[in-house]
Amino acid sequence: MVFIAFSLNQMQAQSADTIAQALEEIIVTSTRQITPTLSTQKLDSEQLQMQNNGVSLPFLLTTTPSLVVMSDDGLGVGYTYFRIRGTHQSRINMTINGIPLNDSESQEVFWVNMTDFASNLSSVEVQRGVGTSTNGSAAFGGSVNMKTDIAPPNPFASISFNGGMYNTFRENVKIGTGLMSNGFAFDAHFSKLNSDGYLYRAFSDLLSYYASAAYYHKNTMLKFLAFGGKEKTYQAWDGINDSILQVNPRYNPAGYMGTDSDGNQQFYDNHTDNYVQQHYQLHFSHIFSPKWNMSAALHYTHGAGYYESYRLDRRLSSFGLQSFVDNNGNTVRRSDLINQKHLDNDFYGGVFSANYSTKKINVSFGGGFSKYDGAHFGKINWIKNYSHILPKDTIYYENWAEKLDGNFYAKAKWNITNELFVFGDLQYRFVNYKLSGVNDNNLEPLPINKDFHFFNPKAGINYTKKGHNTYFTFAVGNREPSRNNYTYSGIDEIPTHETLFDYELGYNFSHKIFALGVNFYFMDYKNQLVMTGEISNTGKPLTKNVAKSYRAGIEFIGGVQIVKWLRWDGNVTLSRNKIQNYIDWVDDNVTWAQVEVKYGNTNISFSPSITAGSLFSFNLKGVSANFQTLFVGKQYLDNTQNEQAILKPYCVNNLIVAYDIPFKKVVKKMQLKLQINNIFNYKYAANGGAYSYFEGADTNGNFLPENQKYIPWFYAQAGINIHGGFTIEF
Repeated sequence: MVFIAFSLNQMQAQSADTIAQALEEIIVTSTRQITPTLSTQKLDSEQLQMQNNGVSLPFLLTTTPSLVVMSDDGLGVGYTYFRIRGTHQSRINMTINGIPLNDSESQEVFWVNMTDFASNLSSVEVQRGVGTSTNGSAAFGGSVNMKTDIAPPNPFASISFNGGMYNTFRENVKIGTGLMSNGFAFDAHFSKLNSDGYLYRAFSDLLSYYASAAYYHKNTMLKFLAFGGKEKTYQAWDGINDSILQVNPRYNPAGYMGTDSDGNQQFYDNHTDNYVQQHYQLHFSHIFSPKWNMSAALHYTHGAGYYESYRLDRRLSSFGLQSFVDNNGNTVRRSDLINQKHLDNDFYGGVFSANYSTKKINVSFGGGFSKYDGAHFGKINWIKNYSHILPKDTIYYENWAEKLDGNFYAKAKWNITNELFVFGDLQYRFVNYKLSGVNDNNLEPLPINKDFHFFNPKAGINYTKKGHNTYFTFAVGNREPSRNNYTYSGIDEIPTHETLFDYELGYNFSHKIFALGVNFYFMDYKNQLVMTGEISNTGKPLTKNVAKSYRAGIEFIGGVQIVKWLRWDGNVTLSRNKIQNYIDWVDDNVTWAQVEVKYGNTNISFSPSITAGSLFSFNLKGVSANFQTLFVGKQYLDNTQNEQAILKPYCVNNLIVAYDIPFKKVVKKMQLKLQINNIFNYKYAANGGAYSYFEGADTNGNFLPENQKYIPWFYAQAGINIHGGFTIEF
């Protein structure tokens, strides 16, 4: 939470662009921390662009403590994901200018629909833990709050191009008027990105756009934004087993059609994901007086697309189809087929906030309301050896989702002394989720109509003096299940909402030469939805409720200005992530029944006990360079803590070098950049999953965890890959 206050005399003395910036900042007031702590990190545009060669935003946040990134294509261009403190991004609250970004139903953010969106950002704030109570879904591991570009004082234009390995090419064009004398400002960005991907056939064909029109008059701003993207990517979320990972890590099994007469594997060319998404935002902010300001916004997002897949030897009844007699008179119950899974959704609503600020107290209150309408349906395009005419657009399932989401919040900060302040944060959130029609997973009815009422309080104390800062915060978060929790729930596994009690205690010291700090956290969960290690047929991680679990850790952060042109920053997180008395149901492949197994206390899946990062930053005479090291410890692929299903630790190093060439006339400067990722060519997988089963009971008739069989799979990431390019600014 950031409070902006200007006296009338101050406002008159400020330049127009400074006032415009203050008006812009008001729209993110409710999503930013009151005072940054060690559990919060802010990255500005310059930091983001230094690493940006077209990868998705998560790969630009890798300097954030406790954050782990991965991608399906191995390069970070197609589908990409991140986790904070072991929590998947679908449970991270994300906003753009205070507007919810998470898909209301799946609670995901699909970065592939927002290629090169980082080019449009002035800053990103990453909060770990519950974070601020604002709009959209609750933050169960952290929140990511993005702020789009602020109008500069002067006209500008730039063109960027970079290319690299695996036929990766990015073109970006930006143009803007700057803040004109009449108070108007316009700008537009366009980006195109193509890549073959590290995995075979994991291509990406992506484009995105961004445009804004703003009007600033004295102490008022009105701003309209339109941005979106279109993507076509080859599916790459099936994963590979360990033996293939060792000999052919680029192998992609998606779209497999069998072999030809010579024994060569055949793949379906259009085994793809296709989606278009458009976002619209209208913002208004106003400074009433030195003490009062406010903001309000309306938003609308439309998305539509489909997956097209080749299904090998599938049971026809699984798609609601009847058996048929082929041309040879054989009754066919299983066959190859091509299907599409479509979705078409609309998300719209509004948010508002009002802020009051004095030397002693700051108060903010506001809220938001949104509605989501989504249609899901599946089509059969082709069936092998089908001897009849297949009706056009054969629909095998349809379901409809509706979600209402409203919240109100109030926040206050009281400066007891110049060094000591306390704060409180209260939020009430109401959710109604309806799902009707036929389940695309098992073709069963979906009569779901759930109401949720959540109260999310937060409080803290902060003491700062002579570079020393100490703080303590306590927060409660509540979160509703997502669509997949309902459509993929097992027998007697009706999903329920989860609750988090988050405790954070930290100390840091800042000096002009160095800084250091430590943050202790304890995240106590009730009914946490943990990842099981399995995925849906569209590549989404599946989860289940566990009654009691926790995440506890220590985050160390430090930095030192070695000399004027060389700086080092680093972080280490040591954590313990546990489920208490974990129980699961496991398939018995002999009886085709499910067996209940009690595992005791186990590690939470995909939660490394150690992560670390190091960054050396060099800047001298137009040359800047970053050398980054990332380490991620061992992760379990499911919640049984079995060594047969693990992700091995890995360490990756990246080097970025840029050189700025200044000009005096039409061209302001040219920047040349070279980026070498995974410079030591380390072979690793950053993500995976596991399926386990029993082959009957042991000789004593028992099903014991040590007799459980595992089938793990992995997603290989690229070895050394080199990219280079230039940016010309006018």
